[in-house]
Amino acid sequence: MKNTLLPFALLVLSTLALAQDPSLLRPPKGATVAIIVFEDLQCPRCRQEAPIVASAGKTYKIPVIRHDFPLPMHNWSYNAAVIARYFDTHSKELGNQFRDYIFQHQPEIDPDNLQGFAQRFATDHKVDLPFVVDPQGKFAALVNDDKALGQRVKIQHTPTIYVVSAKPGAKPLVEVQNPDTELYQTIEAMKNE
Repeated sequence: MKNTLLPFALLVLSTLALAQDPSLLRPPKGATVAIIVFEDLQCPRCRQEAPIVASAGKTYKIPVIRHDFPLPMHNWSYNAAVIARYFDTHSKELGNQFRDYIFQHQPEIDPDNLQGFAQRFATDHKVDLPFVVDPQGKFAALVNDDKALGQRVKIQHTPTIYVVSAKPGAKPLVEVQNPDTELYQTIEAMKNE
């Protein structure tokens, strides 16, 4: 009986090790501390916490890395993430401005008018928005890659916010449960480790 449990135990431990592998979430090259966020553009809590995260990034002059994690229960968030990836091709800044624009108008958006909001954003930023944004599925693949990364690190909710560090001997990552009260303190602690 013991011999049959050993392979199962090793499988469980290796799966847990992968889920806890801090190398999956690291600051970008050249940064020692960063904020990593997994967000859903249709998530009301993501909308509420996005300005707090952006402000913390600016205050501490650290990168904010945004990952798409559209939830299956939301009927337009996946398409919005794909459109955001289109704007990322013009500049990451423009893609993030689009994400913030979507959060700003989130209560007004539904599956039928999402394209209209995207077109308005494109026009305001003097960017052409093609009728078919992702004919080859490249942007959808990027969204799916983010979703797969989130699944590998066992994301359970959106937003999931991590402060990550590349400092030797420091904690590699800390999940911030309440950005209003914990985000700035966590960044301070990571920077001072």
